[in-house]
Amino acid sequence: MPGPKPLSESPPSTESTPSLDRTTTPRRAWAAVAVVCAALFLLGLDFTVLNVAVPGLRADLGPTLAETQWIVDGYALALGGCVLAGGALGDRYGRRRAFLTGLALCGVASAAGALGTGPAQLVAARCGMGLGAALFMPATLSTVVHVLREPAARKRAIGIWAAVAGVGAVFGPVAGGLLVDRYGWQSAFWLNVPVIAAIGVAALIAVPESRAPEVRPLDRPGALLSCAGLLALVWGVIEAPGRGWTSAAVLLAFTLGALLLAAFVRRQLGCPAPMVPVRLLRGGPVWPATVSLALMSFAMFGAMFLLTLYLQQVRGLSAWQAGLRMVPLSLGLATGALLGPLVARQSGARVPSAGGLLLIAAGFVQLGGLAAGSGDGPVLLFEGLSGLGAGLLAPVATEVVMSAVPVAAAGVGSALNDATRQVGSTLGVAVLGSVLATSLTGAAPGDPAAFTDGLAAAAVVGGAVAVLGAVLAWARLPGRQPSATALDLTNHPS
Repeated sequence: MPGPKPLSESPPSTESTPSLDRTTTPRRAWAAVAVVCAALFLLGLDFTVLNVAVPGLRADLGPTLAETQWIVDGYALALGGCVLAGGALGDRYGRRRAFLTGLALCGVASAAGALGTGPAQLVAARCGMGLGAALFMPATLSTVVHVLREPAARKRAIGIWAAVAGVGAVFGPVAGGLLVDRYGWQSAFWLNVPVIAAIGVAALIAVPESRAPEVRPLDRPGALLSCAGLLALVWGVIEAPGRGWTSAAVLLAFTLGALLLAAFVRRQLGCPAPMVPVRLLRGGPVWPATVSLALMSFAMFGAMFLLTLYLQQVRGLSAWQAGLRMVPLSLGLATGALLGPLVARQSGARVPSAGGLLLIAAGFVQLGGLAAGSGDGPVLLFEGLSGLGAGLLAPVATEVVMSAVPVAAAGVGSALNDATRQVGSTLGVAVLGSVLATSLTGAAPGDPAAFTDGLAAAAVVGGAVAVLGAVLAWARLPGRQPSATALDLTNHPS
């Protein structure tokens, strides 16, 4: 049975390729990579930094449980729903402009959250932060692609980008625990303001502007359909654990999301200037790469959520102590991100992608075996296995996606990569959290045996998802090609 076509056989782009600004020296190019990766780290931090602030926030403002959930999840909702449109806006009006605008919006919203005096203000602030992130997140990866055209350097940079994307979320509880213990829940919002100001100044100096070379009309109906469809889908995923997966509101959200996204795809197929080049998803490696990234995010973010609960509720650790024990996960991610492109150079994308997902599945076996008396050893083994696996997969699958996307649509390609990760991570927390909650139904509050039973059940689901992703990656991603540069970005000549 023939394998998937190598990336070098991708249909040629019909769009012109902008020439790289020759004044962009290697030193300035890597400075630009450092700036956008700093913003990406902050984005990951914002996903999880507020989790440890919830007890103090509830004691101070008295939000209901539903309001608390939306203070935490409003960020993910806005980011997941608007990231595709954010990528298209960057391609159309300038990626550095989108980057700076998104940073500014995120900074203003963060300050508003720190000054908030009621739950509604905090929900609005978190949604504003997510909207800002939806603007600047696609510009991070598209800027990496723009400033680095030499294949080896670009692969290294994408590996760094992929590692940073995960490490920021891991450090959220660490930074949050330290700040909240000393300065209160407001510090989880104030943290962003000086950091964003510094990144913005650095971006003005180091990040060059780039955009699609051909000015085409913005597909406004497509942008609205993608935003509305993804918002409905992510809303349903976030609400499902509390309302029930078969509740009328959740089923309506899923149905509406499916219909809107189907209308979006139909629009893209018939639009003369589509927002997303849908042809890239037909039969090539892009769709299995994005699905693999989504399943990896499902497993990893779901596992991080479960592990944090286990460390605090079963082992009785403080938020700060639990956060510190998550740091080794970032070391595994960084190591895997360095090794993944090296393995892919010898064996193609298939081996590190499928192998990484199998390592994540092995990590879930370890997670499912945790007991109330388990020490740090089993936890660290889980983090080492799963972190290394995620690190192997992420840069390689990201490279596959960006290889097939014309440089003129780099922002949309980055946004497609970001959207699938975001939906996968949100779904992972919701589904695995629901499995755990179901197992705790009827159990005595704080019963460690019931919790570990639920943890084992959730680990089975997470492990099965990782194995499914490994099968898909092995079957559909490209293996070793005769040319050593088979994974090069063929649409981005140096």
